[in-house]
Amino acid sequence: MNTIDPGPLAPVQVEPAAGRWTLVMQRDLRHPPAKVWAALTEPGQLERWAPFLADRDLGRPGAATLTVIDGEERYPMPATVQRAEPPHLLVHTWGEDVLRWELTPTATGTRLVLRHTLADRHWAPKVAAGWHLCLVVAERLLDGAPVPPIRGSEAKEHGWRELNEAYGKELGIPTDDDTGDADAQ
Repeated sequence: MNTIDPGPLAPVQVEPAAGRWTLVMQRDLRHPPAKVWAALTEPGQLERWAPFLADRDLGRPGAATLTVIDGEERYPMPATVQRAEPPHLLVHTWGEDVLRWELTPTATGTRLVLRHTLADRHWAPKVAAGWHLCLVVAERLLDGAPVPPIRGSEAKEHGWRELNEAYGKELGIPTDDDTGDADAQ
């Protein structure tokens, strides 16, 4: 088993959002916003770290398809890029969820804030654990030391269960480790 060190938990919180819930996750990256933007929008980069493949560049508004990968299984999901303001703001749907990526320059690179709006508050720790692993892989890619993407049930081999439990405690949301839903990002 080839595991990666997931590092410390990211700052997270859950906020109510018009009958839904928004997981807010922050990560500081050692790269300028333009480089992070490319990783968030270009299909060739997304396929190297994200939990989905994109059928087009997400850097412009309009319809798209984001295909979730879990082993050999593929699950195409409709998406719409609602806002694309390079290199600072990307807002798109992913099925029923809304993802808002905010990139702010810092003295050492970029502060990435992901706001993932979902229907059920109890999914927030699972989603946080999944995005945590994906963002570790993205950071390695940006650093020039890529590792294979971690998607779906494979995340269990890389500390997803422990991250799910830790994010549950951090967010004050009980977790059910028996669900096995590592692909819940």
